Amino acid sequence: MFKNKQENMAAQDASNSSNIIGKGTVVEGNIETQGNIRIEGKVNGSVKSKSKIVLGQSSFIDGNIVAQNAELSGEVKGVVEISEQLTLRPSSRIDGDIITNKLIVESGATFNGGCKMGVVKKDIKIGPNGQTKPFETKKPISPDSKTI
Repeated sequence: MFKNKQENMAAQDASNSSNIIGKGTVVEGNIETQGNIRIEGKVNGSVKSKSKIVLGQSSFIDGNIVAQNAELSGEVKGVVEISEQLTLRPSSRIDGDIITNKLIVESGATFNGGCKMGVVKKDIKIGPNGQTKPFETKKPISPDSKTI
């Protein structure tokens, strides 16, 4: 019982952490985190968070995004999969499919791809002991398909 309490506290501490990829920084590879992450730079790879992802106006992601919540002001080339709420700010540009439960699109935001809303919430799995596992690739949403 004591061990479970320690594990719960460690998981809670990890989910309360915050990470920042600053403007002018380029990351080659996938990023996985238990906590929040703010990206102002460029990531050539996928980004996964069990919490919230925030993309600043200068950000560019060439890969998929998976998170509980997201607020996007930058550019993404890939699938954006958010289990709760996705907010697209006026400067955001998404070239890829969106899968989310709730979507807020502010005037000026653009996305080119399919959109599926009202999805069932799923647990976001992060690699054990901080080990990154390859992201699963999803088929693009076609206008005539009903499943992904």
